[in-house]
Amino acid sequence: MRVVFMGTPDFAVPSLRAVDSQHEVMLVVTRPDAVRGRGRKLVASPVKAAAVELGLPVLEASRATDEMVQAVLETSPEVIVVAAYGAILPSAILECASYGCINVHASLLPRGRGAAPIQRALLEGDDRVGVSIMRLVQAMDAGPYCRQASIEVGDKPCNVVMDELAKLGAKELLASLDDMAAGRATWHEQDEALATYVSKVEKREMQLDPADSALVNKRRVQASTDAAPARVKVGGRGLRVMDARVVCVADVDGTPDAIPVGEVCVVRRRVLLGCAESGREDVLELLRVKPDGKREMDASAWSVGIRGDNIAWERV
Repeated sequence: MRVVFMGTPDFAVPSLRAVDSQHEVMLVVTRPDAVRGRGRKLVASPVKAAAVELGLPVLEASRATDEMVQAVLETSPEVIVVAAYGAILPSAILECASYGCINVHASLLPRGRGAAPIQRALLEGDDRVGVSIMRLVQAMDAGPYCRQASIEVGDKPCNVVMDELAKLGAKELLASLDDMAAGRATWHEQDEALATYVSKVEKREMQLDPADSALVNKRRVQASTDAAPARVKVGGRGLRVMDARVVCVADVDGTPDAIPVGEVCVVRRRVLLGCAESGREDVLELLRVKPDGKREMDASAWSVGIRGDNIAWERV
């Protein structure tokens, strides 16, 4: 098939590579280079970097301008593939290809329409997450889907879940294109009564909070990303929590019967945070941390610098 591919972040790269391996990619549309990192330098999107490596033509556009629409139309695509492009597409794009415009969406629709389905699923404690290959329509993520697949979450951190779903989405995308070309794709309309919507995750939502349970705080750590990291303040110092788990106080030798809410207990270099609702049973154990201005390290190594009793922890 003649394909126009539209995408921006790492999640979209496996789909681009997969499509390029079996189809003719006429154009890659991605969002413009953005300032990133401590050096505040312009950096190409992951999709642009991959497209350049593959020798594919690239058009940068932050929105569907007349010029962008015209460039897409001039390629006479048979299908347009979208994977986290990051902009609303007009009907001229959605309707210009003979096989339509399909999207790799990182949720099991109709649940999880919107901007951050993977992180929201982890914050809500979903056991499984998945991808849907759907037709794009004017309403947000409301089009019919032809394929869905899922993976177990377990204790996988967000970056691992995203990577697995990106690869799964690429696999399902190729299967969908094959089905469409062969005329055997079956499209399922979404049940609007079951639809849920997820918004972008804000940094403030990811702050660990002693007023919440250990489980809620652990889910924040699991859903953490560089853009929205799980952060906390211990003894007045800021800290990013890279990995953590919920443990029962009774299972940790040398701990008191309960760790008060908002207090830190260090036992044999294990760092335990007392949380609400479960301070007499479950607490949050920090496993990997990144103190502000320092490198990432095991919490056991970081704990050596904690001095004194009744150390408090709080939101940043």
